[in-house]
Amino acid sequence: MNVIQKDDPKIIKAWTFYDWANSVFPLVITSAIFPNFYDYVTTHDEAKNFVGHSVNFFGRSFENQNIYSFVYAFALSIVVLIAPILSGIADYLGNKKRFLQFFCYLGSISCMCLYFFSGQHLELSFIPFITATIGFWGSLVYYNSYLPEIASIENQDKVSARGFSMGYFGSSLLLIICLVGIMVFKYEENVVDGVKVTSGFFKVKYSFLLTGLWWIGFAQYAFRRLPSRSHDHKGIERNRIFLKGFRELNGVFKQVRNIPDLKRFLSGYFFYNMGVQTVMVVAVLFARNEIYWGEGEAGEKAKTTSLIISILIIQFVGIAGSIAFSRLSSRIGNIKSLMGAVLIWIFICVFTYAKATLPVHFYIVAFLVGFVMGGIQALSRSTYSKLLPETDDHASFFSFYDVMEKLGMIIGTVTFGLISEIVGGMRPSILSLITFFILGFLILFSMRNISIKGEKKLS
Repeated sequence: MNVIQKDDPKIIKAWTFYDWANSVFPLVITSAIFPNFYDYVTTHDEAKNFVGHSVNFFGRSFENQNIYSFVYAFALSIVVLIAPILSGIADYLGNKKRFLQFFCYLGSISCMCLYFFSGQHLELSFIPFITATIGFWGSLVYYNSYLPEIASIENQDKVSARGFSMGYFGSSLLLIICLVGIMVFKYEENVVDGVKVTSGFFKVKYSFLLTGLWWIGFAQYAFRRLPSRSHDHKGIERNRIFLKGFRELNGVFKQVRNIPDLKRFLSGYFFYNMGVQTVMVVAVLFARNEIYWGEGEAGEKAKTTSLIISILIIQFVGIAGSIAFSRLSSRIGNIKSLMGAVLIWIFICVFTYAKATLPVHFYIVAFLVGFVMGGIQALSRSTYSKLLPETDDHASFFSFYDVMEKLGMIIGTVTFGLISEIVGGMRPSILSLITFFILGFLILFSMRNISIKGEKKLS
């Protein structure tokens, strides 16, 4: 068995570099370019005429933004089902890096296949989106489980924040490259029956190719440096490895029930992360449908440009936010820092529901979201890592963490989509997000005085 040296600068750099590689998926695909592309091609015909938000999906009419939420939730459901199986196989082989590579290649190749996305064939076009989502979230099960193995307890906040900061910077750089490419190259134009017809988002599709190439290319540095075999399987029967992951999840669940602080933290995380992840998925579609950007083609161009600028604001402010919350946690502790972040999230949702109707409002929301998004994710990951009992089986504990996270995301996105489908608008769905954040805050509030490993005692 290979013993991993903690706080090795080369290994930590390699680990954070995978964040640089894979963070282009949540930015370009789920947050910035693909949602704008999807909304446009499902609401306009080839002559760029607006045809409405209703789309046909498996013979039934839906609002286009709700189908996006439902498909994303379906992809996460697959991750929840297969992650325990793959965790058991990884434990048997003792090589989590091999599975990290598999999901990386699945996700990156699927991103490139989104080049063929068509609004006329949504059922088939969503397949690479589903497999890309599975690839991204599946890889994080193994990626996150490296954290307690490569970093000492006192450095985990800093290393976790560094990973998110690398991800924000790298993905922002690719987004800028994509935007420059979109603006520089001309649209393809044809004349059909005397009418000028453009391919609309012909150039945007190249962004999906670049995303896949960036992810798979930069991940190679991480794969070369990260350790391979972390342990040897101990008497695991080959014919039982497919059920081993589920048995280990059940075992982790039993352990969690007997660790009050860990149980309460996961309960709070389940609720507030439900809100965080739902916001990340629906933010652009909400802004396209609920914020007034102007009329006609000029309004459409202003909408797309302004939304992508907002995403860039979120990314760069997110770098500062990750660092700020890491430093704040060293002063007041992880739980109180998380409480502060959740309070900001509650304000964001209340402000958006009650006030956000104009672009300036959305820019304010984007700035605040950027400041707390990276911080709350990095702190959540490191707080969970610090609360774990002494164990060599970090993969199983982070698999449980991942399943909890995905179940929350599924409930959050489906709830948001159902409310929107029922009432005919996305704004009332924000009330569900406010509820999630309040529940998460109340649970964290009950933990405000606990002691966490590696935290300094405040005098």
